[in-house]
Amino acid sequence: MTGCAAVGGFDAAAQSRPAQPRAGVLGALSLPVSPPVMEAGVVPLVHTLLPGTPSLARPSPSAAPQASRSTRQAVLPADRDRSLSDKLHDVMASTSASLSVAVMDLDGTSRARYGVTAGRTYDTASIVKVDVLAALLLRAQDEHRALTAAERSYASSMIRVSDNAATDALWGIIGGAAGLDAANRRLGLGATTAGAGGLWGLTQTTAPDQLTLLSAVFGKKSVLTASSRSYARSLMGRIADGQDWGVSAAGPAVGLKNGWLPRTATGLWDVNSIGEVTVDGHAYLVAVVSKGHVSMAKGVALVETAAKAAVSALTT
Repeated sequence: MTGCAAVGGFDAAAQSRPAQPRAGVLGALSLPVSPPVMEAGVVPLVHTLLPGTPSLARPSPSAAPQASRSTRQAVLPADRDRSLSDKLHDVMASTSASLSVAVMDLDGTSRARYGVTAGRTYDTASIVKVDVLAALLLRAQDEHRALTAAERSYASSMIRVSDNAATDALWGIIGGAAGLDAANRRLGLGATTAGAGGLWGLTQTTAPDQLTLLSAVFGKKSVLTASSRSYARSLMGRIADGQDWGVSAAGPAVGLKNGWLPRTATGLWDVNSIGEVTVDGHAYLVAVVSKGHVSMAKGVALVETAAKAAVSALTT
């Protein structure tokens, strides 16, 4: 099977491998919350007027201090980045793995990122399967047709159980690396390069690019049609048991896709997770990419800790 054995047997089909234990997941971050700042009450002045003394002019309402006016200031993006960095400082100091995170609320008004460095990319492993699905849907849109029964079967297996053979089939249908790169130009993934030679799991990407992909699937402004987005979300919302770890640690997942890849040359693991989660009724898009883990379990633990930290950077 192309794109699989040559890379070291990554993402074996779910039915042929027991689910990985989630042991060792790092503890939830302690997030101190400052007590609310109480504004001082406005004390009215009392004037005693003597007979014949003209009345004093009352201050206009706009000039008077407002006790109910909020003292909270807008949080700048740099402040959220710093908050996320602070939350991850200790855990990253204790590992030799490399990690990058990007998070934003669904409407894009608040966002934060960590470990994003120009020129640094990560292997996608199986999170590329969402990208392959988007490329397939774009191709069908261009041809003014629905997916064929075979394409739908491949897509379901590729996303829901991370089947590699199904991905190989769709990789050919979308035109391989050239087809994925062409789709990504339309999707806005400027830092993502398709894996060469059929090695789709070695597609290079960044956490911000994965947020862009998630926005194309879960957002409303997209080159994907509403029906295409709905179909992709329906598959990502029905991930097989045992493969639903990752960003779901930050809150109930609307949809997600994970990727895991042991590198033959080093014996170290790539572990990635992307998706949409909801916290207190608000939707957040989260992308975590990482490499250099001594085991998959440790990679999952770090990815989940990073996902929780990312969402908390926007909610606290």
